[in-house]
Amino acid sequence: QVTVDFAGQSHQTTADDDGNWSVMLDPVDASYDAYQLTVKGQNEIAFQDVLVGEVWICSGQSNMQWNVASSNDFALEKLSANHPQIRMINFPQVGRQEPVWTHDRAQWQVCTPDSVGRFSAVGYFFGRQLHDTLDVPVGLINNAWGGSAAEAWVPRDVLASEGNYTGLLKRWEDMEGRYAELEAKGDQRTEEEDKQLRGMGGQMGGNHRPGNIYNGVLSSHLGYGIQGAIWYQGESNAGRAYQYRDLFPLMIQTWRDQWGEGDFPFYWVQLADFQAEKPEPGESEWAELREAQTMTMDRLPNTGQAVIIDLGEGKDIHPRNKVDVGRRLARLALANDYGIEIPSQSPRFDSAEFQDGKAILTFKDVDGGWRPFDVNQPVGFEIAGDDHKFVWADAKIIDGGKVEVSSDKVPNPVAVRYAWSNNPVCNMYDRADLPLTPFRTDDWDGV
Repeated sequence: QVTVDFAGQSHQTTADDDGNWSVMLDPVDASYDAYQLTVKGQNEIAFQDVLVGEVWICSGQSNMQWNVASSNDFALEKLSANHPQIRMINFPQVGRQEPVWTHDRAQWQVCTPDSVGRFSAVGYFFGRQLHDTLDVPVGLINNAWGGSAAEAWVPRDVLASEGNYTGLLKRWEDMEGRYAELEAKGDQRTEEEDKQLRGMGGQMGGNHRPGNIYNGVLSSHLGYGIQGAIWYQGESNAGRAYQYRDLFPLMIQTWRDQWGEGDFPFYWVQLADFQAEKPEPGESEWAELREAQTMTMDRLPNTGQAVIIDLGEGKDIHPRNKVDVGRRLARLALANDYGIEIPSQSPRFDSAEFQDGKAILTFKDVDGGWRPFDVNQPVGFEIAGDDHKFVWADAKIIDGGKVEVSSDKVPNPVAVRYAWSNNPVCNMYDRADLPLTPFRTDDWDGV
């Protein structure tokens, strides 16, 4: 029999034959009071300095994993990082096909000038804004894994049951079969086969194999009491953006189903600008991935997107400005989950009307009107006719916050795009300093 005592409440249960057990604690109001949690069975363990507050999952790939020490102004940030009511736990990167239920190395860290450098930067700046605004403890669960693909965060059987990922799973099944075949050969392997086996061994436990991170990382804290999740990923799936349209919402819904807390808030970072600027309009894998991310907001409730098309670095896939990324995510949480009246959602394209050689565009979620950056006229629009050939367009803001787009090279336009490249030159913000979400009015085949 096991007894758990916490904050004036006591719960008992009996472990099963394998020693597994769980209890559900009654809700406790968030406060700065530190509690003791005691677990009694054949032995007794007491945990000190336990807080109750807002807990968020911080997940994704390297831009979420990116730590405070490697971000802008670390020398200044650490000077003021005395936040004993902000805690973070970093989970190890373990890829498995079977669930891993515990990670002994994963321990909560109190935020101090000495520890903050190891925190996820996006997670920390998000959590700090919540902590400062709400005046309650904030716990951040960092399970991000650099370079990870979305399919590794989804159970294998879920992918198989969908029927849309047959090719993806078949490639892995073929590889797994070959790996098992080489393993079985033992001492009979050639030197080349030994080399091949070693190389495949790192794929087998890596961050792209379907289900690997779901089992190896997420399973250990699946069901922990959380308020919601923030996510920064997509770079590894950018070459398969149309697949991501279904894969990303499937991942979110699966997490929600398995967590058992209903449709908890899930907010993500749209991919930043990256790589060289292009002199002429063209197709873009990253633009298509951003589009897939935006589509997810219309697929699932309680979701939101932080647009950072202005915060990237062309030369570096890991932009150092994580403060503004965290703040834009925090806007979503504060507005949607904590009742704070603050603009939170970037403006989005709503509709287009083509007439007299021009496109008239309307938008939603434009807070206070437009504020183009640097110059008065909108920059970043392109336009095309039935030939599907895009050219840079002239654009101007007209009555009602609409934008008129045209080009003397396209007398009969049928499509408009904005910020449609890996690293677009664009300048549209609303008065809340939130950038216009990249978009296109067409659905033509892309990359």
